[in-house]
Amino acid sequence: MTAKIFIDGEHGTTGLQIRTRLSERGDIELISTPLERRKETAARAEFLNAADIAILCLPDDAARESVSLIENDTTRVIDASSAHRVAEGWTYGFAEMDRGQAKAIAGAKRVANPGCWPQGPIALLRPLVAAGLLPADFPVTVNGISGYSGGGRGMIEDYETKGEDAPEFMPYGLTLNHKHLPELRAYARLSRDPLMQPAVGNFAQGMISVVPLQLGQLDRVPRGEELHAAIADHYAGLEDSVVEVAPFEAIERSAEIEPERFNGTDGMRLYVFANDARAQALLMAVYDNLGKGASGAAVQNLDLMLKG
Repeated sequence: MTAKIFIDGEHGTTGLQIRTRLSERGDIELISTPLERRKETAARAEFLNAADIAILCLPDDAARESVSLIENDTTRVIDASSAHRVAEGWTYGFAEMDRGQAKAIAGAKRVANPGCWPQGPIALLRPLVAAGLLPADFPVTVNGISGYSGGGRGMIEDYETKGEDAPEFMPYGLTLNHKHLPELRAYARLSRDPLMQPAVGNFAQGMISVVPLQLGQLDRVPRGEELHAAIADHYAGLEDSVVEVAPFEAIERSAEIEPERFNGTDGMRLYVFANDARAQALLMAVYDNLGKGASGAAVQNLDLMLKG
């Protein structure tokens, strides 16, 4: 039987991307509210309850409302908002996070799609905490840059209107209260809040997230090779993984480490750089904020749930 998929919020940035990805597939049936009924709560409820899997591409409060409108035990949900990422009863939709995570997603009734910003740092830090190379209370900082599409329709329109006059580099989250901190802390297995300093660049999509590590305070300082081995071992042999780990190299610069490298794909590439004499390391993740960071992850989770 063909699965019925309803995208609640299909006209937003993520929703449009997901719909485009799914529009030519013959194994599913996309169902949509008529345009004239799009803002009717009753229409949303009707289609949410008619779907086998509903994908929510909505602001947080609207996503919570959509879940409350589901009155059956059959509609499964992928929520692309941040409303349920650390909520009880929801499975985190980062398939490569652990060896059993893809299986957990496949069998889940409620899946919370990861945020684009936390996914790279989680991918880098979780293996190190699990291996005992970093303590859970390590003072983690995260910075990086993302394309302006991550800011939603308003930011997209602002940047595209300004064109070359738009800021080339715009730091934000300067109140140090980024909405993704709870999921980053929870799934990187940290016991204290990281410090996040994200920025937006004057390009549509793509991103680099960076985790600098001052390791000298640790009782036992891990070498760069150990950090790399722990991360590489974590992702080795994962079935259908889109996460790869770059070789451990002592290089001064690399032209391949640029935020738009994986645009239009679902890939994520992780890097480890280190100076053992200084007890310092630098972890990097490169991926498309609209691919693995949003719509690509949602489709990956959908495919797992359809198989499950």
